[in-house]
Amino acid sequence: MQPAGEVDPTPDETIRTEYVPAPAARRRGGSGFALVSAATGLAGIAAYAITWLVPRTVGFAEYTTFAGFWAFVFLVVAMLSGIQQEVTRASHASTAGAARGSGRAVALFTAVVAVGVAAVVLATAPLWAPSAFPGSGAALVVPLAVGLASYVGVAVLSGLLYGASAWRALFAIVTVEGVLRLVLIAGVLAVTTDMTALAWAVALPFPVAAVSVLLGSARLLRGRTRLDVTIPRLAWNVTRTVLAAGSMGLLISGFPLIVQLTSTAEDQTAVGLAVLSSTLVRAPLIVSGMALQSYLIVTFRSRGPSLRFFLLLEGGVVVLGAVLAVLAVLAGPPVFGVLFPGQRTPDGLFIGLLVVSSVLVAALCVSAPAVLARGHHLVYAAGWVAAAAATVLLLLLPGEFETRFLSALLIAPAVGLLVHVVDLIATRTSSPSRPSR
Repeated sequence: MQPAGEVDPTPDETIRTEYVPAPAARRRGGSGFALVSAATGLAGIAAYAITWLVPRTVGFAEYTTFAGFWAFVFLVVAMLSGIQQEVTRASHASTAGAARGSGRAVALFTAVVAVGVAAVVLATAPLWAPSAFPGSGAALVVPLAVGLASYVGVAVLSGLLYGASAWRALFAIVTVEGVLRLVLIAGVLAVTTDMTALAWAVALPFPVAAVSVLLGSARLLRGRTRLDVTIPRLAWNVTRTVLAAGSMGLLISGFPLIVQLTSTAEDQTAVGLAVLSSTLVRAPLIVSGMALQSYLIVTFRSRGPSLRFFLLLEGGVVVLGAVLAVLAVLAGPPVFGVLFPGQRTPDGLFIGLLVVSSVLVAALCVSAPAVLARGHHLVYAAGWVAAAAATVLLLLLPGEFETRFLSALLIAPAVGLLVHVVDLIATRTSSPSRPSR
Protein backbone atom coordinates (compact mmCIF):
# COMPACT_ATOMS: atom_id res chain seq x y z
CA MET A 1 0.00 0.00 0.00
CA GLN A 2 1.25 3.46 -0.86
CA PRO A 3 2.29 5.62 2.09
CA ALA A 4 0.30 8.76 2.81
CA GLY A 5 1.81 11.83 1.22
CA GLU A 6 3.10 10.12 -1.93
CA VAL A 7 1.21 10.64 -5.17
CA ASP A 8 0.97 7.78 -7.62
CA PRO A 9 1.78 9.10 -11.09
CA THR A 10 -0.64 6.62 -12.65
CA PRO A 11 -3.90 6.89 -10.73
CA ASP A 12 -6.12 3.82 -10.72
CA GLU A 13 -9.83 3.84 -11.39
CA THR A 14 -11.01 2.50 -8.05
CA ILE A 15 -10.20 5.64 -6.08
CA ARG A 16 -9.15 3.71 -3.00
CA THR A 17 -6.44 5.26 -0.87
CA GLU A 18 -4.84 5.41 2.51
CA TYR A 19 -7.24 7.43 4.62
CA VAL A 20 -5.81 10.28 6.64
CA PRO A 21 -8.36 11.78 9.03
CA ALA A 22 -9.12 15.48 8.76
CA PRO A 23 -9.79 16.63 12.32
CA ALA A 24 -9.96 20.28 11.32
CA ALA A 25 -12.91 19.52 9.11
CA ARG A 26 -14.57 17.79 12.02
CA ARG A 27 -14.07 20.81 14.23
CA ARG A 28 -15.88 22.90 11.64
CA GLY A 29 -18.99 20.72 12.02
CA GLY A 30 -20.87 23.48 13.82
CA SER A 31 -20.20 26.00 11.07
CA GLY A 32 -21.10 23.30 8.55
CA PHE A 33 -24.50 22.85 10.13
CA ALA A 34 -25.06 26.61 10.14
CA LEU A 35 -24.09 26.99 6.48
CA VAL A 36 -26.14 24.00 5.29
CA SER A 37 -29.14 25.20 7.32
CA ALA A 38 -28.82 28.73 5.96
CA ALA A 39 -28.60 27.47 2.38
CA THR A 40 -31.61 25.22 2.92
CA GLY A 41 -33.57 28.14 4.35
CA LEU A 42 -32.75 30.39 1.39
CA ALA A 43 -33.67 27.67 -1.11
CA GLY A 44 -36.90 26.97 0.77
CA ILE A 45 -37.89 30.65 0.78
CA ALA A 46 -37.20 30.80 -2.97
CA ALA A 47 -39.41 27.74 -3.56
CA TYR A 48 -42.24 29.23 -1.49
CA ALA A 49 -41.94 32.47 -3.47
CA ILE A 50 -42.20 30.54 -6.74
CA THR A 51 -45.27 28.70 -5.44
CA TRP A 52 -46.91 32.06 -4.74
CA LEU A 53 -45.65 33.96 -7.82
CA VAL A 54 -46.48 31.56 -10.65
CA PRO A 55 -50.22 30.93 -10.00
CA ARG A 56 -50.68 34.62 -9.19
CA THR A 57 -49.27 35.53 -12.62
CA VAL A 58 -50.42 32.77 -14.97
CA GLY A 59 -53.74 31.88 -13.31
CA PHE A 60 -54.86 28.65 -11.70
CA ALA A 61 -55.66 26.85 -14.97
CA GLU A 62 -52.16 27.31 -16.43
CA TYR A 63 -50.61 26.69 -13.05
CA THR A 64 -51.76 23.06 -13.12
CA THR A 65 -49.37 22.38 -16.01
CA PHE A 66 -46.50 24.17 -14.28
CA ALA A 67 -47.26 22.34 -11.01
CA GLY A 68 -47.24 19.04 -12.88
CA PHE A 69 -43.84 19.79 -14.41
CA TRP A 70 -42.48 20.99 -11.06
CA ALA A 71 -43.76 17.87 -9.27
CA PHE A 72 -42.32 15.59 -11.96
CA VAL A 73 -38.90 17.25 -11.77
CA PHE A 74 -38.61 17.14 -8.00
CA LEU A 75 -40.07 13.65 -7.65
CA VAL A 76 -37.26 12.34 -9.89
CA VAL A 77 -34.76 14.65 -8.17
CA ALA A 78 -35.79 13.09 -4.85
CA MET A 79 -35.06 9.68 -6.36
CA LEU A 80 -31.70 10.73 -7.80
CA SER A 81 -30.73 12.28 -4.46
CA GLY A 82 -29.87 8.71 -3.49
CA ILE A 83 -26.73 9.21 -5.60
CA GLN A 84 -25.69 12.13 -3.41
CA GLN A 85 -26.35 10.19 -0.23
CA GLU A 86 -24.22 7.21 -1.27
CA VAL A 87 -21.38 9.37 -2.62
CA THR A 88 -21.49 11.25 0.70
CA ARG A 89 -21.30 7.98 2.65
CA ALA A 90 -18.48 6.62 0.50
CA SER A 91 -16.30 9.73 0.22
CA HIS A 92 -13.78 10.84 2.83
CA ALA A 93 -11.46 13.78 3.20
CA SER A 94 -7.73 13.12 2.88
CA THR A 95 -4.71 15.35 3.35
CA ALA A 96 -3.35 16.99 0.23
CA GLY A 97 -1.57 14.46 -1.93
CA ALA A 98 -2.73 11.47 0.09
CA ALA A 99 -5.37 10.36 -2.41
CA ARG A 100 -4.13 8.30 -5.30
CA GLY A 101 -7.41 7.95 -7.15
CA SER A 102 -8.49 9.53 -10.38
CA GLY A 103 -11.35 11.95 -10.76
CA ARG A 104 -11.80 10.51 -14.23
CA ALA A 105 -13.54 7.47 -12.80
CA VAL A 106 -16.06 9.57 -10.90
CA ALA A 107 -16.50 11.82 -13.93
CA LEU A 108 -17.15 8.79 -16.14
CA PHE A 109 -19.63 7.39 -13.61
CA THR A 110 -21.42 10.76 -13.52
CA ALA A 111 -21.55 11.05 -17.30
CA VAL A 112 -22.87 7.52 -17.80
CA VAL A 113 -25.64 7.98 -15.24
CA ALA A 114 -26.55 11.44 -16.58
CA VAL A 115 -26.78 10.19 -20.17
CA GLY A 116 -28.82 7.21 -18.97
CA VAL A 117 -31.29 9.46 -17.15
CA ALA A 118 -31.71 11.71 -20.20
CA ALA A 119 -32.14 8.69 -22.49
CA VAL A 120 -34.84 7.16 -20.29
CA VAL A 121 -36.77 10.44 -20.15
CA LEU A 122 -36.61 11.00 -23.91
CA ALA A 123 -37.36 7.38 -24.83
CA THR A 124 -40.36 7.00 -22.56
CA ALA A 125 -41.81 10.50 -23.06
CA PRO A 126 -44.40 9.44 -25.68
CA LEU A 127 -45.99 7.16 -23.06
CA TRP A 128 -46.59 9.81 -20.39
CA ALA A 129 -45.91 13.33 -21.67
CA PRO A 130 -49.36 13.94 -23.24
CA SER A 131 -51.17 13.09 -20.00
CA ALA A 132 -48.57 14.49 -17.60
CA PHE A 133 -48.28 17.83 -19.43
CA PRO A 134 -51.63 18.36 -21.19
CA GLY A 135 -51.49 21.16 -23.72
CA SER A 136 -47.69 21.30 -23.68
CA GLY A 137 -46.59 17.68 -24.06
CA ALA A 138 -43.33 17.26 -25.97
CA ALA A 139 -42.27 20.89 -25.53
CA LEU A 140 -41.53 20.26 -21.85
CA VAL A 141 -39.69 16.98 -22.34
CA VAL A 142 -36.36 18.46 -23.45
CA PRO A 143 -35.96 20.87 -20.50
CA LEU A 144 -37.06 18.02 -18.24
CA ALA A 145 -34.36 15.71 -19.64
CA VAL A 146 -31.67 18.41 -19.45
CA GLY A 147 -32.58 19.35 -15.89
CA LEU A 148 -32.67 15.79 -14.56
CA ALA A 149 -29.45 14.76 -16.32
CA SER A 150 -27.72 17.84 -14.93
CA TYR A 151 -28.95 17.06 -11.44
CA VAL A 152 -26.84 13.89 -11.52
CA GLY A 153 -23.80 16.17 -11.64
CA VAL A 154 -25.19 18.24 -8.77
CA ALA A 155 -25.74 15.06 -6.71
CA VAL A 156 -22.25 13.64 -7.26
CA LEU A 157 -20.52 16.98 -6.68
CA SER A 158 -22.55 17.62 -3.53
CA GLY A 159 -21.70 14.17 -2.18
CA LEU A 160 -17.97 14.76 -2.72
CA LEU A 161 -18.21 18.17 -1.07
CA TYR A 162 -19.97 16.69 1.95
CA GLY A 163 -17.30 14.01 2.20
CA ALA A 164 -14.62 16.70 2.14
CA SER A 165 -16.55 18.89 4.65
CA ALA A 166 -16.44 21.72 2.08
CA TRP A 167 -19.27 23.65 3.70
CA ARG A 168 -18.82 26.94 1.84
CA ALA A 169 -18.97 25.21 -1.54
CA LEU A 170 -22.07 23.31 -0.40
CA PHE A 171 -23.67 26.57 0.68
CA ALA A 172 -22.92 27.93 -2.79
CA ILE A 173 -24.36 25.01 -4.76
CA VAL A 174 -27.61 24.89 -2.77
CA THR A 175 -28.07 28.66 -2.77
CA VAL A 176 -27.19 29.19 -6.42
CA GLU A 177 -29.61 26.51 -7.54
CA GLY A 178 -32.55 27.69 -5.41
CA VAL A 179 -32.16 31.46 -5.73
CA LEU A 180 -31.26 31.38 -9.43
CA ARG A 181 -34.44 29.42 -10.12
CA LEU A 182 -36.53 32.15 -8.50
CA VAL A 183 -34.67 34.87 -10.43
CA LEU A 184 -35.11 33.09 -13.76
CA ILE A 185 -38.80 32.36 -13.21
CA ALA A 186 -39.47 35.94 -12.12
CA GLY A 187 -37.60 37.18 -15.21
CA VAL A 188 -39.58 34.92 -17.54
CA LEU A 189 -42.89 35.97 -16.00
CA ALA A 190 -41.95 39.62 -16.50
CA VAL A 191 -42.08 39.12 -20.29
CA THR A 192 -44.15 35.99 -20.96
CA THR A 193 -46.25 33.24 -19.41
CA ASP A 194 -45.09 30.64 -21.95
CA MET A 195 -44.90 27.29 -20.19
CA THR A 196 -41.86 26.07 -22.13
CA ALA A 197 -39.88 29.14 -21.07
CA LEU A 198 -40.90 28.54 -17.47
CA ALA A 199 -39.82 24.90 -17.78
CA TRP A 200 -36.35 25.99 -18.89
CA ALA A 201 -36.23 28.41 -15.95
CA VAL A 202 -36.87 25.45 -13.63
CA ALA A 203 -34.26 23.22 -15.32
CA LEU A 204 -31.31 25.53 -16.03
CA PRO A 205 -30.24 26.17 -12.41
CA PHE A 206 -29.11 22.54 -12.13
CA PRO A 207 -26.31 22.71 -14.75
CA VAL A 208 -25.42 26.31 -13.84
CA ALA A 209 -25.01 25.45 -10.15
CA ALA A 210 -22.99 22.31 -10.88
CA VAL A 211 -20.60 23.94 -13.36
CA SER A 212 -20.07 27.17 -11.41
CA VAL A 213 -19.36 25.43 -8.11
CA LEU A 214 -17.19 22.76 -9.75
CA LEU A 215 -15.01 25.46 -11.28
CA GLY A 216 -14.59 27.04 -7.89
CA SER A 217 -13.97 23.85 -5.91
CA ALA A 218 -11.98 21.69 -8.35
CA ARG A 219 -8.64 22.52 -6.68
CA LEU A 220 -10.14 21.84 -3.25
CA LEU A 221 -11.33 18.36 -4.26
CA ARG A 222 -8.33 17.33 -6.38
CA GLY A 223 -6.19 14.94 -4.35
CA ARG A 224 -8.15 15.55 -1.14
CA THR A 225 -10.99 13.02 -1.36
CA ARG A 226 -11.17 9.28 -1.68
CA LEU A 227 -13.93 6.69 -1.91
CA ASP A 228 -14.04 3.65 0.36
CA VAL A 229 -15.49 1.47 -2.44
CA THR A 230 -14.68 0.72 -6.06
CA ILE A 231 -16.75 2.34 -8.81
CA PRO A 232 -18.67 -0.92 -9.55
CA ARG A 233 -19.49 -1.24 -5.84
CA LEU A 234 -20.47 2.43 -5.77
CA ALA A 235 -22.86 1.81 -8.68
CA TRP A 236 -24.41 -1.17 -6.88
CA ASN A 237 -24.81 0.80 -3.67
CA VAL A 238 -26.31 3.71 -5.59
CA THR A 239 -29.03 1.48 -7.05
CA ARG A 240 -30.23 0.74 -3.52
CA THR A 241 -30.02 4.30 -2.24
CA VAL A 242 -31.87 5.47 -5.36
CA LEU A 243 -34.59 2.90 -4.62
CA ALA A 244 -34.85 4.25 -1.09
CA ALA A 245 -34.78 7.86 -2.24
CA GLY A 246 -37.46 7.09 -4.82
CA SER A 247 -39.65 5.75 -2.05
CA MET A 248 -38.88 8.86 -0.03
CA GLY A 249 -39.91 10.99 -3.00
CA LEU A 250 -43.12 9.01 -3.36
CA LEU A 251 -43.83 9.47 0.33
CA ILE A 252 -43.20 13.24 0.22
CA SER A 253 -43.04 14.92 -3.19
CA GLY A 254 -45.34 12.39 -4.82
CA PHE A 255 -47.89 12.23 -1.99
CA PRO A 256 -50.35 14.69 -3.62
CA LEU A 257 -50.27 12.62 -6.81
CA ILE A 258 -50.98 9.39 -4.91
CA VAL A 259 -53.86 11.07 -3.07
CA GLN A 260 -55.40 12.26 -6.32
CA LEU A 261 -55.07 8.85 -7.99
CA THR A 262 -56.64 7.03 -5.03
CA SER A 263 -59.43 9.57 -4.37
CA THR A 264 -61.05 10.18 -7.75
CA ALA A 265 -64.53 9.47 -6.36
CA GLU A 266 -64.17 11.90 -3.46
CA ASP A 267 -65.23 15.54 -3.21
CA GLN A 268 -62.37 17.22 -5.05
CA THR A 269 -62.72 20.39 -2.99
CA ALA A 270 -62.05 18.36 0.15
CA VAL A 271 -59.18 16.56 -1.55
CA GLY A 272 -57.64 19.81 -2.75
CA LEU A 273 -57.97 21.39 0.70
CA ALA A 274 -56.33 18.39 2.36
CA VAL A 275 -53.45 18.29 -0.13
CA LEU A 276 -52.86 22.04 0.07
CA SER A 277 -52.96 21.97 3.88
CA SER A 278 -50.54 19.06 4.12
CA THR A 279 -48.13 20.66 1.65
CA LEU A 280 -48.00 23.98 3.48
CA VAL A 281 -48.03 22.64 7.05
CA ARG A 282 -45.60 19.74 6.65
CA ALA A 283 -43.02 21.49 4.46
CA PRO A 284 -40.87 23.21 7.12
CA LEU A 285 -39.88 20.08 9.06
CA ILE A 286 -39.84 17.69 6.11
CA VAL A 287 -37.87 19.93 3.74
CA SER A 288 -35.33 20.60 6.48
CA GLY A 289 -35.01 16.87 7.23
CA MET A 290 -34.52 16.00 3.57
CA ALA A 291 -31.99 18.78 3.03
CA LEU A 292 -29.87 17.65 5.99
CA GLN A 293 -29.62 14.00 4.89
CA SER A 294 -26.04 14.19 3.64
CA TYR A 295 -24.91 16.36 6.56
CA LEU A 296 -26.33 13.79 8.97
CA ILE A 297 -24.61 10.95 7.11
CA VAL A 298 -21.25 12.68 7.60
CA THR A 299 -22.06 13.41 11.25
CA PHE A 300 -23.14 9.85 12.10
CA ARG A 301 -20.15 8.43 10.24
CA SER A 302 -17.67 10.55 12.18
CA ARG A 303 -19.26 9.79 15.56
CA GLY A 304 -19.44 6.03 15.14
CA PRO A 305 -22.32 3.78 16.25
CA SER A 306 -23.64 6.11 18.96
CA LEU A 307 -27.21 5.16 19.79
CA ARG A 308 -27.29 7.91 22.43
CA PHE A 309 -26.54 10.62 19.87
CA PHE A 310 -29.24 9.23 17.55
CA LEU A 311 -31.81 9.26 20.36
CA LEU A 312 -30.77 12.79 21.32
CA LEU A 313 -31.45 14.03 17.79
CA GLU A 314 -34.77 12.20 17.63
CA GLY A 315 -35.72 13.67 20.99
CA GLY A 316 -35.01 17.15 19.64
CA VAL A 317 -37.24 16.47 16.63
CA VAL A 318 -40.07 15.28 18.88
CA VAL A 319 -39.84 18.28 21.24
CA LEU A 320 -39.77 20.76 18.38
CA GLY A 321 -42.65 18.95 16.71
CA ALA A 322 -44.75 18.98 19.88
CA VAL A 323 -44.35 22.75 20.20
CA LEU A 324 -45.24 23.28 16.54
CA ALA A 325 -48.26 20.96 16.82
CA VAL A 326 -49.71 22.96 19.73
CA LEU A 327 -49.15 26.21 17.84
CA ALA A 328 -50.78 24.70 14.75
CA VAL A 329 -53.91 23.68 16.67
CA LEU A 330 -54.30 27.18 18.12
CA ALA A 331 -53.11 29.43 15.28
CA GLY A 332 -53.52 27.26 12.19
CA PRO A 333 -57.14 28.05 11.27
CA PRO A 334 -56.90 31.86 11.59
CA VAL A 335 -53.60 31.94 9.65
CA PHE A 336 -55.10 29.76 6.93
CA GLY A 337 -58.07 32.12 6.76
CA VAL A 338 -55.76 35.09 6.23
CA LEU A 339 -53.81 33.33 3.48
CA PHE A 340 -56.90 32.08 1.66
CA PRO A 341 -59.81 34.40 2.46
CA GLY A 342 -63.25 33.18 1.50
CA GLN A 343 -62.13 29.54 1.24
CA ARG A 344 -62.87 26.55 3.45
CA THR A 345 -60.60 26.42 6.47
CA PRO A 346 -59.40 23.13 8.04
CA ASP A 347 -59.96 22.77 11.77
CA GLY A 348 -57.16 23.07 14.30
CA LEU A 349 -57.01 19.38 15.20
CA PHE A 350 -56.56 18.40 11.55
CA ILE A 351 -53.71 20.90 11.14
CA GLY A 352 -52.11 19.70 14.37
CA LEU A 353 -52.19 16.09 13.16
CA LEU A 354 -50.53 17.20 9.94
CA VAL A 355 -47.68 18.60 12.03
CA VAL A 356 -47.43 15.32 13.95
CA SER A 357 -47.14 13.47 10.63
CA SER A 358 -44.32 15.80 9.57
CA VAL A 359 -42.53 15.00 12.86
CA LEU A 360 -42.65 11.30 12.00
CA VAL A 361 -41.21 11.91 8.54
CA ALA A 362 -38.51 14.17 10.02
CA ALA A 363 -37.67 11.39 12.50
CA LEU A 364 -37.37 9.02 9.54
CA CYS A 365 -35.02 11.56 7.91
CA VAL A 366 -32.78 11.17 10.98
CA SER A 367 -32.92 7.38 11.25
CA ALA A 368 -32.19 6.87 7.54
CA PRO A 369 -28.76 8.61 7.57
CA ALA A 370 -27.91 6.80 10.82
CA VAL A 371 -28.51 3.45 9.11
CA LEU A 372 -26.79 4.40 5.85
CA ALA A 373 -23.72 5.74 7.68
CA ARG A 374 -23.17 2.17 8.93
CA GLY A 375 -23.29 0.85 5.36
CA HIS A 376 -26.63 -0.94 5.88
CA HIS A 377 -27.98 -0.14 2.43
CA LEU A 378 -30.66 -2.84 2.37
CA VAL A 379 -32.12 -1.77 5.72
CA TYR A 380 -31.93 1.87 4.65
CA ALA A 381 -33.92 1.09 1.51
CA ALA A 382 -36.31 -1.24 3.35
CA GLY A 383 -37.39 1.53 5.74
CA TRP A 384 -38.29 3.98 2.98
CA VAL A 385 -39.89 1.31 0.78
CA ALA A 386 -42.00 0.06 3.71
CA ALA A 387 -43.18 3.61 4.42
CA ALA A 388 -44.05 4.26 0.77
CA ALA A 389 -45.87 0.93 0.40
CA ALA A 390 -47.84 1.57 3.59
CA THR A 391 -48.85 5.00 2.27
CA VAL A 392 -50.35 3.55 -0.90
CA LEU A 393 -52.06 0.65 0.89
CA LEU A 394 -53.64 2.88 3.54
CA LEU A 395 -54.98 5.30 0.92
CA LEU A 396 -56.53 2.37 -0.96
CA LEU A 397 -58.46 1.11 2.08
CA PRO A 398 -62.22 1.69 2.18
CA GLY A 399 -63.58 4.37 4.47
CA GLU A 400 -63.92 8.11 4.78
CA PHE A 401 -61.38 10.19 2.91
CA GLU A 402 -60.09 12.13 5.91
CA THR A 403 -59.54 8.93 7.89
CA ARG A 404 -57.59 7.30 5.07
CA PHE A 405 -55.65 10.50 4.46
CA LEU A 406 -54.55 10.94 8.07
CA SER A 407 -53.87 7.21 8.52
CA ALA A 408 -51.49 7.26 5.56
CA LEU A 409 -49.71 10.35 6.88
CA LEU A 410 -49.34 9.07 10.44
CA ILE A 411 -48.89 5.30 10.18
CA ALA A 412 -46.73 4.97 7.05
CA PRO A 413 -43.66 6.92 8.27
CA ALA A 414 -43.94 5.16 11.65
CA VAL A 415 -43.58 1.81 9.84
CA GLY A 416 -40.38 2.94 8.10
CA LEU A 417 -39.02 4.43 11.31
CA LEU A 418 -39.58 1.13 13.12
CA VAL A 419 -37.54 -0.74 10.48
CA HIS A 420 -34.59 1.61 10.95
CA VAL A 421 -34.73 1.78 14.74
CA VAL A 422 -34.80 -2.02 15.10
CA ASP A 423 -31.64 -2.24 12.97
CA LEU A 424 -29.88 0.53 14.90
CA ILE A 425 -30.64 -1.13 18.23
CA ALA A 426 -29.65 -4.58 17.00
CA THR A 427 -26.31 -3.34 15.58
CA ARG A 428 -25.48 -0.58 18.05
CA THR A 429 -21.92 -1.90 18.54
CA SER A 430 -21.05 -2.30 14.85
CA SER A 431 -18.66 0.04 13.05
CA PRO A 432 -20.01 2.67 10.71
CA SER A 433 -19.32 3.00 7.02
CA ARG A 434 -18.57 -0.65 6.34
CA PRO A 435 -19.18 -1.99 2.85
CA SER A 436 -22.83 -2.48 2.15
CA ARG A 437 -25.11 -5.25 3.16
